[in-house]
Amino acid sequence: MTGILGALADAWAEIRVHKLRVLLSLIGIAVSVAALTGVVAISEYQRQYQAEQSDRWGGRAATLVVGMSTDDGAAVDIDEFDERFDRATERFEFSHTARIAQGLTVPVALPDGIVDVNARLLDPAYGEIHREQLLEGRQLQDADAEALAPPVVVTEALWDRLGRVPLTQHPTLALAGPAHGTYQVVGVVPRQSFGDEELRVDLLFDAYRSRVDALPAGAWPQYEIWVGQDRVDEIAPVLAMDLRAGLPEGQTVSVSRSDWAAQPGAMDVQATFEMVTGGIAAVILALGALSLINIQLVAMRQRVREIGVRRAFGASSGRVFVSVFLESLVATTVAGVIGIAIVVAVLRSEWVVSSMFYGIQDIPPFPMRAAFVGLAASIIVGAIAGFIPALVALRVKVIDAIRF
Repeated sequence: MTGILGALADAWAEIRVHKLRVLLSLIGIAVSVAALTGVVAISEYQRQYQAEQSDRWGGRAATLVVGMSTDDGAAVDIDEFDERFDRATERFEFSHTARIAQGLTVPVALPDGIVDVNARLLDPAYGEIHREQLLEGRQLQDADAEALAPPVVVTEALWDRLGRVPLTQHPTLALAGPAHGTYQVVGVVPRQSFGDEELRVDLLFDAYRSRVDALPAGAWPQYEIWVGQDRVDEIAPVLAMDLRAGLPEGQTVSVSRSDWAAQPGAMDVQATFEMVTGGIAAVILALGALSLINIQLVAMRQRVREIGVRRAFGASSGRVFVSVFLESLVATTVAGVIGIAIVVAVLRSEWVVSSMFYGIQDIPPFPMRAAFVGLAASIIVGAIAGFIPALVALRVKVIDAIRF
């Protein structure tokens, strides 16, 4: 143990003596380790971001979608199927279920006249299943069905058409047609992309049905259930058989998954991203290692007298080898730790992560895997960069120091 500590002390002393040379040679190592660590960390954030984006389209893992249809294309009795679905929900003890009806329009009174606007009928759990984020306000709630002016959520483009009245002033929306009445705007869905000008209003499913007896012919209702991934393969076929039992002739029920985790190769994009960017960072790191080896070899030519004197005073070959070897190892490790610390400090900022991944909700902690990869890379580079100069140092003899 004393020998190892002594070798480390010698290595650190040499680094301090040659600090300018070491600093210049290790800047590239620090930057390369930081790049490699950042790539691995960003890939984790990218994985979380894509998972959340996929959740917004297909639901969280694992989301089951229950659809109903008839052989002759006639409308399904929603009230009867609601009762059937509620009984199944109680038996299976589902905690997150939502009814969704899309493909319908409602006439909305805007400042420039009556405009047909796309509409969705939702249960409150839909927002949680699909990780829906709002620009302003809140999501729909079960108690909203009892309100005299039922709340609605509108898109940002529709909010602009309404004059972008602050929600604190309780703006209202006037609907014509079968669901005519006054509705209170309680939430705004942000634009999903540049140029998104969709006009849409989300209404509470029960609030709409209390005013309209039947869904429009063009609307297609479905049911969504968020269950654990460990249960979905077991529950899905049993639920399908349960819902199909006793159905009137000519009606069918389908149960399928819509979440991203059900798709084969769902995370291949992140894996490819990490491989490509990680490969680039590894090449930069290798170039930095070659540069460090060259600098160490040149420096070794200048240290012949020093090493010869040390041998003359009794330093063993092993002590000289370990001392020279640890110089690069300690230096690159310190450079790697500095590079990792910089990346951690930058990526621990929620503002930085939110700017890189706009709309991310659950920002994961800094991945330790990234720090371990960066530290391991710096140690490996130091070992490689120190091994060759250490071999050269072994060949230095006392007579060489006298002749130098």
